[in-house]
Amino acid sequence: MLRPILLLLLIASCRPYRKRPEDKTKCPSVKAIRNFNLEQMMGRWYVIQYYASSEEALSYRCMRAEFSMSPFLADVTMNFTYSFTDDPLNELLVGNITWTVPNPGVPSHWTHSEDTYEGVYNTFVLDSDYTSWALLLHCAEKSKVPRYLSSFIMSREPVLGVNVISYLRDKLPRYDIDLSYMFEMSQNDCNSTVIASDLPPALVAQRLPPSLRRHPMKHHH
Repeated sequence: MLRPILLLLLIASCRPYRKRPEDKTKCPSVKAIRNFNLEQMMGRWYVIQYYASSEEALSYRCMRAEFSMSPFLADVTMNFTYSFTDDPLNELLVGNITWTVPNPGVPSHWTHSEDTYEGVYNTFVLDSDYTSWALLLHCAEKSKVPRYLSSFIMSREPVLGVNVISYLRDKLPRYDIDLSYMFEMSQNDCNSTVIASDLPPALVAQRLPPSLRRHPMKHHH
C-alpha cells in the first residue's frame, strides 16, 4: 500500500510549476533599500534616461529635478524643469510634485494622490549612491485598469558613465520595464529659449501650447 502512495506523490511533484500571472493593475513588489538615507538623496539631479509605459518615443529633453523634504521626513517635494523635444521655441517649463512618506521606517517609498485622480501614485527609490547616481520607479494605480509605470536614471552631473547606466538599467526588467523604450535624455542647449519673432510664423502657428501636452509626472487613464 505504501508503494502506490509514494508513486502518486512522485508524479504530483513532477507536474510543471505554473507561475501565477502578475496582476498588471497593481504596482510591482519592490524590496525596500536597507539603511536608506533620505536626506542624502535631496538636492539637484539631472535625468539621464527616462521611461514611461504610455510613450513609444521620448517627448522631453533637459529634464532636471530638485528634491527637498519637510521636517520629520513627512513629505518629499520635487521641483523640476523640462522642454519638449519638438518645441521650436525650446521653452523651459516648470513643474512640481509632493509625495508623502507613508511609513517612516521605509523612507525609500513615497506616495502621492490628487482629488482629480482616483488612484495612488507611488515612487520607489530603487538604488542610489547619493553622490553620483540614483534610480527611481514611479507607478500609478487605479482600480480595474492597467498600471502606469515610469522610471528615471538620474545623475548629479549632466553625464553618467556607461557602466553605471548599464548597471542601473539591468535592475529594471524585473519591474516590467521594457528597456527598448528607456530613452536617453538630452541635457544640451537647455537654457537657450528661442524668440518667437526669430522663427517663421508658420512654424510658430503649428506649436501646441504646453497646457495641451502630456505632463511628464501626471497620467490619467
